[in-house]
Amino acid sequence: MRRVVYPGTFDPITNGHIDLIERAVRLFDQVVVAVAADTHKAPLFDTERRLALARESVAHLPSVQVTAFSGLLVTFSATQGTDVILRGLRAVSDFEFELQLASMNRRLSPGFETLFLTPAEQYAYLSSSLVREVSRLGGDVSAFVPLPVHAALRERFG
Repeated sequence: MRRVVYPGTFDPITNGHIDLIERAVRLFDQVVVAVAADTHKAPLFDTERRLALARESVAHLPSVQVTAFSGLLVTFSATQGTDVILRGLRAVSDFEFELQLASMNRRLSPGFETLFLTPAEQYAYLSSSLVREVSRLGGDVSAFVPLPVHAALRERFG
């Protein structure tokens, strides 16, 4: 069985993330959405809430598992029975950082591969940071996030 790990903070999970997950399901038998528990970012939602929102958002995809992880991604991926991770590239500006990560992961675990997918055009500009900021300032983000996330953001920001 071919599995892929799709890591991120998913704070919050967006329709751009869902787009990549849905396309990964067509390429792999199982997709593990790995929600980072230890992050240098200051997340809007705690790990448990991000897990719950991600699970609700991918409930229509039975071959997707959502779990938290901490520590090195290559170590976590090995525990999941895979040496492949999925990363999204929205713009050229993402490439340099993602290339560094992929190279470091391959150095830490030879044979480890990173698969890059670009989002559908309507999500190329979308990021969790932008969604949080627009929501915080009172903007309508319903077109950018799954329904459970939209409800959570409205609850958080009023």
